[in-house]
Amino acid sequence: MQGFQTEPKHDAYDVVIIGGAIMGSSTAWWLTQMGFTGRVLVVERDPSYEQAATTLSFSCIRQQFSTELNIRISQFGAEFVQSLRSRMGGDDRVPELKIQNFGYLYLADDEDFANVLRANHAVQAAAGAGTRLLTPDQIKAEFPFMMVDDLVLGSLNTRDEGYFDGSTVFDWFHRKAREAGVEYVADEVVGLDLSGAQVTGVRLKSGRTVGCGTVVNASGTRGAKVAAMAGISIPIEPRKRFNWVIQAETPLDRSLPLTIDPSGVFVREVGGGTYMAGGHADVDPAVEFDDFTMDHGLWMEKIWPYIATRIPAFEAVKVISEWAGQYDYNLLDQNAITGPHPEVANFLFLNGFSGHGLQQSPAMGRATAELILHGGYRTLDMTEFHFGRIAEGRALVEGAII
Repeated sequence: MQGFQTEPKHDAYDVVIIGGAIMGSSTAWWLTQMGFTGRVLVVERDPSYEQAATTLSFSCIRQQFSTELNIRISQFGAEFVQSLRSRMGGDDRVPELKIQNFGYLYLADDEDFANVLRANHAVQAAAGAGTRLLTPDQIKAEFPFMMVDDLVLGSLNTRDEGYFDGSTVFDWFHRKAREAGVEYVADEVVGLDLSGAQVTGVRLKSGRTVGCGTVVNASGTRGAKVAAMAGISIPIEPRKRFNWVIQAETPLDRSLPLTIDPSGVFVREVGGGTYMAGGHADVDPAVEFDDFTMDHGLWMEKIWPYIATRIPAFEAVKVISEWAGQYDYNLLDQNAITGPHPEVANFLFLNGFSGHGLQQSPAMGRATAELILHGGYRTLDMTEFHFGRIAEGRALVEGAII
């Protein structure tokens, strides 16, 4: 991606954002929109973004969460995506985007998970989401190609839920932030200088140290590593997720929602008889930051058997491509960690999104910019995601993680 400097232009910045993928770039762009007049520096260790979660994402959005706040965040995300050009000032260079509303379909094969879907549905309905609960017969009527004999319940929403062009949203966050004066530097943060309870300097691998007023930790899977530089511990680790694009010999006769099998394996529509499937091994350990090697056996051992059992048409498919990505996985509750640290008050978190960061980036960047500019939230109140729950070990569990 263009627009990276080899070194900062100044010795000090009002805001230094560590990590220039979609969370960092969203925050930077929102600051420019809110009239922030200070200097903003974004430090990104990999300006190609080749292995960023932003790049390797399934790029989907859903409202089927178990907490109202996560639902509201994605509702704003859906509105933002579909008004991207107007949000970007009506710039004719910005494309008009839509969400491909094939939806998400959660499947339950026992009463325990069915009850989870029922409880989630009540929260979603109260928030205005279009989720429907389906009996096995209703699932079969809508998707005749699907095996339902083992199922108890399904949960489906096809309103503002499905695929969106996340790479384009990211591209315009980045471009517009730069055009408004935000500096992007290709470098790596290797340390933080503290004085009392404040971060005063950001040390770069190149040897430079830049002063800072506020630091935003938007470093993805490296979130815990960066927090440790400020003497802070957060329960974030990289978890590997595997993805395949397949061509079906006999394409399905209608769009396939992102279908989450009770096994945890999922598959969704791409188009033209192609589909995208994903999942992880039953043993799901932390991995190294640069570990993106494929588990080639997982397709034959787990992913394909489950999707072919659920949808027999997938017994005859060809793998077109495959790749591994990483989640910045929050071990406590699979929810974001946001807001300031209670003691190191100029250190802000944007960490632990556990696979739903791309869709949450418009709201999370806005909220972080509000904190920096106003000292508090002006739109969605993200307080329940703050670090305090981490320090207390008080989980805010998101029950709809894929």
